[in-house]
Amino acid sequence: MKAFFKELFQYNHHSNQKLWHVFNEHPDRISEKSIKLYNHILNAHHIWNSRINQIQNTYGVWDMHPIQNCMNMDKTNYENSLLILDTFDLNDMINYKNTKGLVFNNSIRDNLFHVINHSTYHRGQIATDFRQNGLDPLVTDYIFHKR
Repeated sequence: MKAFFKELFQYNHHSNQKLWHVFNEHPDRISEKSIKLYNHILNAHHIWNSRINQIQNTYGVWDMHPIQNCMNMDKTNYENSLLILDTFDLNDMINYKNTKGLVFNNSIRDNLFHVINHSTYHRGQIATDFRQNGLDPLVTDYIFHKR
């Protein structure tokens, strides 16, 4: 199971890095909505890593960052997720508070899967936004990554 999660996080990282390159190659054609969603993907990943590690997160869920910083943020998120996979039992349960202060208890496995699913969902929104702004959406489907 851990090997599969490592593949998923490698795919997630690769997809986020591809987006970063498009943002930097076409800054005049990227909407504020896409930039906001991209930052949200990175912030949420950071927050979930922090919850699993039981440490205070640095970013808010909708914080905005200069696009030039986002490549390194994504790399750090990826490396932290790999460290989590090497350190924790995926069946371990963790208590955490959501952004509204409500306490929940879920397995590390479920939290990590949520990161992947959440990121994919918002990359789909970015693809739609790209199309609406005259950019070809990136192909970020998992199966294409595996080919």
